Order: sequence, then C-alpha cells, then structure tokens
Amino acid sequence: MQIVFEKIINGMYIDPLIFTQKFVRACDVCICSGECCYYGVYTDITESEKIMSEKELILKHMDDSQIKNPEKWFEEPQEDKDFTSGVAVGTEVHNGKCVFLDKQGFCTLQKMAVAEGEYKWKYKPLYCILFPLVISEGVLTVDDEHLNDMHYCSKLENQISTVYTCCQKELEFLLGKNGLAELEEYRCEYMSKLKIKVAV
Repeated sequence: MQIVFEKIINGMYIDPLIFTQKFVRACDVCICSGECCYYGVYTDITESEKIMSEKELILKHMDDSQIKNPEKWFEEPQEDKDFTSGVAVGTEVHNGKCVFLDKQGFCTLQKMAVAEGEYKWKYKPLYCILFPLVISEGVLTVDDEHLNDMHYCSKLENQISTVYTCCQKELEFLLGKNGLAELEEYRCEYMSKLKIKVAV
C-alpha cells in the first residue's frame, strides 16, 4: 500500500514521521565518533566538484588516519533523482570510515570551513548535514535504515527527544526560516489530529 503524504514545503513532501521518531537530544561525536559517517556518504555531483576544488586546503586539515590521494576520495557517479543534479557521487571508505572523517570522528570538511573562517556547512554535503533526516523519492523523511545501524542513537534508552526537535538547525538550513515556520504549523496540526500535546 502506497503512503500518501499531504504536506509539501519547498517542493518536498513531508513525512510526519519526523515529528514522532525518537532520537537523542543532540548529536555528539565525542560519544559516537561520527558513526553515521562510517559507511561513506552520498553527495550531489556539484558538491563533490566543490569539494575537489578545495582539495589542497582539505589535505592540510587531514590527519594520519585519512587517505591523502584525492583521486581515491569518491566513487563513480551514478544517476539518482533524489539529488538536485540527478547525479550522486559516494565518498569512499578508508580505514573503516568516510575518507573525510578524521580519527576523532570529526568531519574534515566542516573542520576546514571553521578553521578558514567560513560557515561550518559550506563544504559539507547536504546528506551529511541532514542525518538522520533524508530526502527519498521527493519526501523529507527519517533515514531509519541507516539509523538502525547506529550503536548509540538507535538505542531506545538514549532516545529522549525526537528527530524534529534535535534537527531544528538542519531543517532551517534545508527549508529556510519561512519553511521551518510552515513545518511547525504542520506539526501542530498533525499532533492535534493525533491528540498529542505539542511541547513548546
């Protein structure tokens, strides 16, 4: 049976699961060492090209656990309609983690941006920014398959918040302030229908 999603914001259908899916209060790589990045991530081809244009600078911020050959940072491109360009490029895995994940569990792309005085997510792929949210077949939803593989944030005893509450900055980055306000209105409507009290 096909699920029918009712709300569209910025061209994306909204899965109400994002309002109710339990999650940790906040991501903390000091606890999980960036486990969500262990398997590599997908980038839009325009994102991978942007990253490669800064390869010399990226190399300066890598540690000895990371591969220093830029030619081995990305997989072959493949068609994927979930990405803006229609083409996705996966990051390679080296030493059991994404090539851009350092030995402390920090993203080199984000670390580099901050060190260079840029916005922290300037070079970071959208897929990485959004986790555990994901855009799949035009629907903003929860990446529950990936989430279930996590040893810390998938555990019920650690899930004291919701994806929606935890990911406010990520949602604003994706939808903008107006889009986030529209999403909040939809959340209130949805929770009211379920007779669930909305936290302020």
